[in-house]
Amino acid sequence: MATTTQRDYYEVLGIARDADQKTIKDAFRSLALKYHPDRNKAPDAEEKFKEIAEAYGILSDPKKRAQYDTGGFAGVEGFSAEDLFANIDFGDIFGDSGFGFDFGGGMFGDLFGRHRRGPVRGQDLEVHLVVPLERINTGGDETVHFARLVSCPTCSGSGAEPGTEPRKCETCGGSGRKVITRDQKQEKGSVRFQQITICPDCQGQGTFLEHPCKDCHGRGQVEKDETLKLHIPKGIDEATSLRIQGHGMPSDEPGAPPGDLFVVVRSSRDARFERSGSDLWRRETLNVVDAVLGAKLKVPTLEGEVDVTIPAGTQPDEVLRLRGKGLPNFRGHGHGDLNLRIQIHVPEKTSAEERALYEQIRALGPGNNQKKRWWK
Repeated sequence: MATTTQRDYYEVLGIARDADQKTIKDAFRSLALKYHPDRNKAPDAEEKFKEIAEAYGILSDPKKRAQYDTGGFAGVEGFSAEDLFANIDFGDIFGDSGFGFDFGGGMFGDLFGRHRRGPVRGQDLEVHLVVPLERINTGGDETVHFARLVSCPTCSGSGAEPGTEPRKCETCGGSGRKVITRDQKQEKGSVRFQQITICPDCQGQGTFLEHPCKDCHGRGQVEKDETLKLHIPKGIDEATSLRIQGHGMPSDEPGAPPGDLFVVVRSSRDARFERSGSDLWRRETLNVVDAVLGAKLKVPTLEGEVDVTIPAGTQPDEVLRLRGKGLPNFRGHGHGDLNLRIQIHVPEKTSAEERALYEQIRALGPGNNQKKRWWK
C-alpha cells in the first residue's frame, strides 16, 4: 500500500528532534532490518523501507538536516538517491547483515522512482548575508558578494590543454573505482558482497593529464568573484537559508551540473533593539522621579518615533508592550511587539538641594506618618 501523505522524518525514525547522530543511526538500522523487502514480505514493506531510508539520508547529514529543520520538505526537495546516500558507509551500519547496497541498481538505484542520470552534481556552497532590521521589516533586494570555483572556460572543465584529451586509466577503465566482489555462503544460500574503493592508480580521477591546461593548471576549475541580487522576504526568520540553484561549486566530473548556493540571512546588530523572533526588545532608563510620577517618552521604532506614556509607579524591570511595533511575522500575518524593559536610575551623587528634597519625601513616608500618630 503506497504512502499517500509524507510523514515528518523524525516521526518516521521514531526519534526526538534533538536526537544525536548515534541515535539516528541506531534507529535507522533497526527499522531497515525490519522492513527490508528481502526479509519482510508484507505488501507495504518496500514503501516503508524507502520512507525510512529517505529519512535517514536527510537526518544523517548535518547540512541537509539543518535545511529540513528550517524549511521543512521544501528545503530538501530535489535530492537524488546519490545525493542522499553517496557518503553513507552502509557496511559500517549493517556489517555482515547480508545486505548489498549498490547505487548503480537494486533497491537504492531506483529509490523513490529516481535513477542516476549522468555524473554527480557539484557540492553546495554556503555564504552568510547580514542585513539591517529595516530590510527585514520591509523586505526587498540585497546584493550578495561571494567567490566560488567554476569550470575553467579554457578547457571546459576537462583540465586538459585545448586540442588534447585526458588519457583513460586502464586499471579502472575510466570509472575511478575499484570493485572487489566476494561470495559468502550462508545456511539459506550465498550472499554476494561488493566492496568499492578508489582506484589506486588514478586516485579516483579515472584519467591522466599528460598536457594540463595552462590557465587552471589541470584542475579544471578557476576561482571567480560573483555578485547576485537576492530578494529578502518580509520578517524572514533569523539564520534562514535561501537556496539559489546552480550557483554552488562545480562538479569534479566534466559536464555535470554545479551545486546550489545557500545564503544564510542574519540580522545585523542594532544599538536600539534586540531581536527575538518577530518581537523587538529595548531598554528604557527612567530617573526615580519619572518612575514615581510617570512621564512621556519618545521611543524609536523601525518606522519612526512614537510617544509612549510611562504610568506612575512603574517598577524596575517592568515591561511595557507596544503591540504591532515589532517585525512582520514570517509565514504569517501581522507584526510582533516592541517590548520596553524599564530600568530605574538612582543617582550616585546629589546636590544639597536635591538631598533636602529627598529628606522631605522620606519624612512623608508611610512609616514616619504612623510613628507620629503613635506618639500623639
